[in-house]
Amino acid sequence: MAQRIVPPFTEETALQKVQNAENLWNTRDPEKVVLGYTLDSVWRNRAEFLNGRHEIKAFLRRKWDRELDYRLKKTLWTYNGNRVSVTFEYEWHDDSGQWFRSYGVELWEFDSEGLMRRRIASINDAPIAASDRRIAM
Repeated sequence: MAQRIVPPFTEETALQKVQNAENLWNTRDPEKVVLGYTLDSVWRNRAEFLNGRHEIKAFLRRKWDRELDYRLKKTLWTYNGNRVSVTFEYEWHDDSGQWFRSYGVELWEFDSEGLMRRRIASINDAPIAASDRRIAM
């Protein structure tokens, strides 16, 4: 088992935290993804407010039932102490075959064990043609 990355973050550990999150979310497995969050983690995702792993897991199931062939790319924006901020984009299509690119920023706060205790995400969606996709599957 890999050693958990804990705060305070350095540039190297912040970059690894971001890459680990990208890799984990690209599994599209709510059971695995939720293990990166505290039991009482608090989220704001768009206009939805979530509390705890149970609500986060249910949210992720709904998300990936709707956002098909989801593929994510995260980029470190900045870090300080136990906080990291990222920009991201992800591509997905709905059940009609319409592709979208979703853009946004996330603010993350971690506990001393390296689990995310707070996540704030602002996200916008833009319809795209399948030929305009740029994130490889």
